[in-house]
This record gives sequence, structure tokens and C-alpha cells, in this order.
Amino acid sequence: MTSGLWELVLDGVWVTVQLLVLSALLATAVSFVVGIARTHRRWIVRFLAGFYTEVFRGTSALVMIFWVFFVLPLAFGWQLVPLWAGTLALGLTYGAYGAEIVRGALSAVDPAQKEGGIALSFTPWQRLRLILLPQAVPEMIPPFSNLLVELLKGTALVSVMGMGDLAFSGNLVRLALQESAEIYTYVLLIYFVIAFLLTRGMRGLEKKLKAGVGKAPRKKAAPVRVPEGSGVS
Repeated sequence: MTSGLWELVLDGVWVTVQLLVLSALLATAVSFVVGIARTHRRWIVRFLAGFYTEVFRGTSALVMIFWVFFVLPLAFGWQLVPLWAGTLALGLTYGAYGAEIVRGALSAVDPAQKEGGIALSFTPWQRLRLILLPQAVPEMIPPFSNLLVELLKGTALVSVMGMGDLAFSGNLVRLALQESAEIYTYVLLIYFVIAFLLTRGMRGLEKKLKAGVGKAPRKKAAPVRVPEGSGVS
């Protein structure tokens, strides 16, 4: 490929990274807000959070992108630029999946921990901040890592809006060179490299968060050697 075509691909990578970061931040915020709301003591809060989760998990991310980018202008008279439309659609969609991760991790904390917080007269917010989240967050990292990789692959859907992400740029280069195998091999490798870096980073974050939770594993004791002829078997 020429330098100009490589520059087009690199611009697409930069757009994909921007979209990934912005939509991941939105999805993380939605995940914690809705996931914590799913464990709220008031039924109306749990119902609204559950309704949101079911709606966004049950709809296609591609259709949601179409709705945000094409339907909202007709319904409300304002148009989002493709980057923000993609961020909103992907963040809200994948945030619904993340909310179930948060809810499941919070529910998995030992009930005795919650009871201990009540015995210490902690408020619900103090129990959440000081007891539940420090134990639940490390357990969220592996499923969040998978969700982040899925979000990376989902960013390719924004190409339907004509947004110059990696998938869109790769298609333009393919049309220019008429070389599908070579171009899409490069695109696959770029997605793989980004996903690999994401998973390694999340694994390092998981180790760091788990380092302060619980006790360090004990060193295995060396076996005791019994002298021959001692009569001990």
C-alpha cells in the first residue's frame, strides 16, 4: 500500500480508539449506576433498572445506532455527530450487559459481610463503598475484560453511518486496491493487537486490585525427611 492509504488506515485506527474509550467510559458509568440500582432496597428502583437492562440487552446494537443517528433528528430536531451518536448507542447498549456483571458481583459478596456492616451501624452508602465494592470489583474485572473486547468489535458497526473508523477505512482501501484478502488481513491483525493489549491491561488491573483483598497465599512448607531406620512409616 502507498503511504497515503496507510495514513487512511491509521486515521481509522485513531477514530476506533477514540470511540472505544468514550463508549467504554459511558458503559462503565451506566454499568455501576444501573447494576447498583438492581440491588436497591426499593422495588421501584429495581424495577426501573431491570426494565432498562432488559430493553437494551434485547435490542440490536446496530439498530440502536440507526435509531440514535437517524430517528432522533426526526423526533427531536437535533442531530448528533457520528462520534457522539456511536458513543451513545454503544455505551448504553453495552452498559446494560455490564450492569448484570455489577449486580452479580455485588450479590456474590458473603452476606456476613453485609451483616457486619449493619452491626457497625454503617449507612447503606458506607456498606457499599467500604465493604461491598472493594470485594466485588476485583471479581468484575474478568467479565468486564470480555465485554471490553466485545465493545471493541462492536465499534465496527458505526461504519454504517459513514464514520471513518478502522472498518470503514479498510473498506475504502479495499475498493481502491481491489485486494480484499490483504486489506482485511491487516484489519483483523490490527483488531487483534488492540484486543490483546486490552486484555493484558485488564489482567494487570485485576492482579493489582486483588493484591489488597484477603490474605497472601502461604508458602508451601518443605516436606520433613524421616531418617531411615527410625521406625516411622
